[in-house]
Formats: sequence, C-alpha cells, structure tokens
Amino acid sequence: MRHFGHLAPDIRKTLFHQEPVEFTAGSPARLLAVALGATLYSPATRPRLADDVVKQAGCGVVSMVLCLEDSIGDADVEAGEENLVRQFALLDAAAAEGADLPLLFVRVRTPDQIPDLARRMGPAVRRLSGFVLPKFTEERGTAFLTALAAAEAECGQRLYAMPVLESPQLLHLETRGETLRGVARIVGAHRDRVLALRLGVTDFCSAYGLRRAPDMTAYDVQIVASVIADVVNVLGRADGTGFTVTGPVWEYFRLHERMFKPQLRQSPFLGRAEELRTALIEHDMDGLLREIELDRANGLQGKTCIHPSHVAPVHALSVVSHEEFSDAADILRPERGDGGVLRSAYTNKMNEVKPHRAWAERTLLRAEVFGVAREGIGFVELLAASLPHT
Repeated sequence: MRHFGHLAPDIRKTLFHQEPVEFTAGSPARLLAVALGATLYSPATRPRLADDVVKQAGCGVVSMVLCLEDSIGDADVEAGEENLVRQFALLDAAAAEGADLPLLFVRVRTPDQIPDLARRMGPAVRRLSGFVLPKFTEERGTAFLTALAAAEAECGQRLYAMPVLESPQLLHLETRGETLRGVARIVGAHRDRVLALRLGVTDFCSAYGLRRAPDMTAYDVQIVASVIADVVNVLGRADGTGFTVTGPVWEYFRLHERMFKPQLRQSPFLGRAEELRTALIEHDMDGLLREIELDRANGLQGKTCIHPSHVAPVHALSVVSHEEFSDAADILRPERGDGGVLRSAYTNKMNEVKPHRAWAERTLLRAEVFGVAREGIGFVELLAASLPHT
C-alpha cells in the first residue's frame, strides 16, 4: 500500500517531487506509526463491513479501526464479535484474490476479547495488524498488553497495540501527573509492541459536559488543549523516549449553522479551485483543516476519523511541502554535523542545525510516507486531486 496510490501515475507525477513509498503491514514500526495517517473508524456491526473496507482502501484509506467499544451498544457486543469474525474471513478471501486492504485494527472493550478474537479469526488473523486499547492507564494497560502478548504468541504474528488516552484520571489535574508517568512506564516497557498513542478527546469533553462546535478546534477548548500539551510533553518527546501521538477525532461532516466567519482564506484557492473552498466551508471542513494544522504544530501526527470525507484533507495536509523538504535536507547534510546556522534555500528563514535536527528528521520520515509536493503545489491541488467530485 502507499499513500495517494489510488491516484493515476500521471497525476502523481504532476503533484509530487518525491512520491510516497510503498509499505506493508510488516514494514518497520517507526514508518508504520507515521503511515497510519487518517485512521478511519467503523462500527464492527456493519453487515457489509468487508465490502466497506475494500471500498475505502480503493479511495485512499490506509488504516482502519473496526470498533467493538463506544461506537456500538452494550447489547450488540456479541453480535459485533460474530460479525467481525465473519467479515475477516471475507477480507482474507478478498485479499487472496488481489484486493488491497488497509492496516486493520480492532478496538476492544476488555483484555479477554483480544486472544478470543484472534483465535476465532483463524487463518484470517493474518489480515489483522493489532488492537486499540480503550481508556488506557498503567493499571488497565497491564492486562491489555499481557493479553496481546498471549494472542501474538498463539497466532504467530506481530500484533501492535494502540492505547487510547481518554481516562478521567488523565484529565483531572490532581491525578494527571501520576497517570501520565504510569502510562509512560508501561508503554516504555512494551515499546516494541506499542505502535502509536491515540487521544480520546470526546471522552475528555464528556467529563465536563462539553462539546466543541464545528467552528472551534480542540485547541480552543482550554481544558482539552492543556491535556494534549501534557501528553505530548511526557509521551511525545523527540529524544528517543517518545511515541507517535495521533490527533483527536473531528466529529462533524454535515452543514451546521455558523456563528463565526469561515477560517479558510480565499487567496490559496483563487484561480484554482474556488468551488472547492465553497464545498469545504459548506461541510464544516475549514475547522477540520485548521485543527489538522494545529495538531502538527502541537506535536501530533495523523488523525482519528469517523467519516470518509475527512481522510483526503488529513492526507493532503500531511504531504511535505517542497520548502519543508529543502530545509530538512539542508539541515541534515553530513557536513552540517557540527552545527551552525544557515539561510534557507528559499531565503526566507534561518535554519539552525542543532535545534532543528529533530524536526528535520521527523519531516523526512513524513516525506518518505506521504511524499514531497512539487514546487508550487500546495494542499489545494493535492486535495482537489484526491476528491473525485472536484
């Protein structure tokens, strides 16, 4: 699989200075964590789930979570499990016939579901990349990760964990510090098994009876923004101890009444795709685009998505610009190993080698996965190419 692989080769050539690389479920974890991109969630109870997965893969989705937790009712769990087992058998058959599949994860409720589901899937478990672990703390995480190790040993393949940080203990100020330290201890002890950490911002808001409007981002809700900052502070460091932390879900995908002006400037769209700007605003996508930019500015990569229309914006804004690539490559030149300051090739900024090295390394990893745009190509062109209706 590869990002933007659903686009025709000639279109990719017009968009990319360096095209995204191909990867598989067996690629290095460091690359896969970034490659997750827009992770699309789907209830495990959907009757045509296998067809949905294949369809979304053909539209550019490279990671999906099939959910047995909050997206389905308590009374539907058993039926959801049975459906999941059936649908994985169908996915295994489809893949054997040449269908492309995304990275697939199952979000469970309890630790015992992990080995049970892996066992019930039989040979089709080879299409599973891992499990999403809800309301993760050090205490709950021990049982989940022990169950995951047992399932992995029994089925004989690598199964990754993606813990979701969403517990009230993480949100409440008096318990946040110790909760974060506990999470750091347990994920650090299982570093080879933890692919990425996910943020459950909806649960954060729920603890205080809050819900952000479609013209506000998670960063406008200060109590949520403070948790994101602390999670990245403890668990997202660039010193080798950190993990990939993914962006929070965007809840909206239909038109709502607005209180504030649209957040998309007209100038990037003028003469190119003004109708695209109108469509994005009409579907509340301008708020999503702003939140994606703020995610990256605050140390997050990728995003949890609950609607297919969110995938293309996340991926378009994940492509490394030609300017970013130029700066990162200059900073990481071998002859710059002893530090120093240099003017960027675009002659508009200072590149300081030592302080900007970690940023440059992350940027080149993102460039490998999502590609580098040609000079003069921006997210408008990338997004327009990814949306068949534009």
